[in-house]
Amino acid sequence: MTHTFEEVSQIAHSLPEDQRIQLANSLYESVSHEEPEGTEAEITAAWEVEIKRRLDEMDSGAVQMIPGEEVMAKMLSRLSPEARARLNK
Repeated sequence: MTHTFEEVSQIAHSLPEDQRIQLANSLYESVSHEEPEGTEAEITAAWEVEIKRRLDEMDSGAVQMIPGEEVMAKMLSRLSPEARARLNK
């Protein structure tokens, strides 16, 4: 028996939150086959270069810094009232 996306979605949304999270992770892992390129040491070295570049941009004023409170307020304003209520629990 084949189920439609709508049927599967409706069933998934009726699951408890912890099971929806497990399902989401399982689905993501089933399609995420991308392996990082390079060894762990090479990846670490690349991140160090990126971190230095970003710090240099901040120190030079090349990027505009946004206060964390402002970022959080903007993110929260985009959430539904239900999602905001769950965060306040």
